[in-house]
Parts: sequence; structure tokens; C-alpha cells
Amino acid sequence: MERAYFRRSSRALGREMELLRFGHGGQPVIAFPTSMGRFYQWEDFGLVGALASRLAAGELALYCIDSVDEESWYAETRAPADRVERHLEYERYVLDEILPEIDAPPVLVGPSFGAFHAVLFCLRHPDRFRGWIALSGVFDNTRWLDGHHSEDTYLTNPLAFLPGLTDERYLAPLRAMAPRVVATGTDDANVRDSVTLAEQLRAKGVDVRLDLWPGWQHDWPYWQRMLDAYL
Repeated sequence: MERAYFRRSSRALGREMELLRFGHGGQPVIAFPTSMGRFYQWEDFGLVGALASRLAAGELALYCIDSVDEESWYAETRAPADRVERHLEYERYVLDEILPEIDAPPVLVGPSFGAFHAVLFCLRHPDRFRGWIALSGVFDNTRWLDGHHSEDTYLTNPLAFLPGLTDERYLAPLRAMAPRVVATGTDDANVRDSVTLAEQLRAKGVDVRLDLWPGWQHDWPYWQRMLDAYL
């Protein structure tokens, strides 16, 4: 299995960013870490190993990217508006600096807070991605914004903007995506977010696979099994 490490200066973020790429061909997959996680998290906690045979066979190419969550949603010392703006800079980093390096629309996958990123990117830019797999996610950004509301907070909150989304320029490519997976544990503290997200998407004609696994299911061994089921 090929493994390559990259460290590059990001124009959008104004600092260096790191990533790991695994595999030599096949369907590209962008892997988001959990909240405030790093690019090496998937390797360290066994998700790369769980996909090793498919990566070696050229079925998948995995791009494990860094997050800036500690500078955006989790940056409690920053004003809420600045937290959202930092996330939007991260969005530009992914769209303008990661995607040009990938030769086909990727599937986005993330566990926990990484699921938020995977879904939000697909909803905001459905023409750029093939689909998503969201594991044990949270999809309401209000808990990180101290009551602050703006157009940017609204447009980065899937559970806020989906009910009012009627633009077929977004809905048509969302309906064409595959996979569209939302999976979590029945005892996960954020299970209601996953159920609500699936209900809102289905109301727009976007068929979503919603799987509620029995129990908590919010840890790396569970996510390994989920990846095996969905990717």
C-alpha cells in the first residue's frame, strides 16, 4: 500500500497544512478527523488499516486531511463570527487546494465532528463531490456559536438551511450522489441530529441511508465496522 506525506503552505488559511495519502488509484476518498483531530488520526486509530487491502488493490485512494477546528468552531477565545469565518477559510482550502490534486469527485467520510464536515461540504457544493458517509455525527452548529446568528451561521448549519432549500441547482446533484449514508448509535448523545438530517433530506427527495446501530457506537472500533459496511 502506497503512503505519501505532504506538508504545504495554504493560501486560504495562511499557515502550513499536512496530509497523508494512501493508495495509488481507484475511488478518491477524503477522510476528515474527529473534532480538533489531525491528519494522522485515521492511521493511528486503525481506519486506514481497515481499508488496507482495498487501498493496496487500487480500489480506493484515501486523503487524510488536517482540521482547523481548534481555530474555528472550538475556538472559545474567538468571537463567534470569527469562528465561522475561519471555517469558511478551511472550506476554501479544501475546495481550492485539496480538490485540484484529486482526479475525480471524492467521497467524503468522517466520524463524529468529521461527519459534520463531510455532510456540510456536500450540501454546500454538491457538484464537487460524489457522496458522503457520516458516522456518529452532529449537524447543528448552534452549540459552538454562543447564541450568535448571521447569514454565515445559517448557511453552515445543515439543520437550519435544509428545510428552506428549494434550489434545484443544489437538490438535483444531491439526489444523484452515491453514497449518502448517515449512521450512528441508538444511544449516541447526538442521535437526534442524524435522524433529523435524514428526515429533512428525504423531505427534499434526497434518498438517504439512515442506519441506527444498537448501543453507543461512538468510537474507533465501531467506526471500523461501519466503514467496512458502507465504503
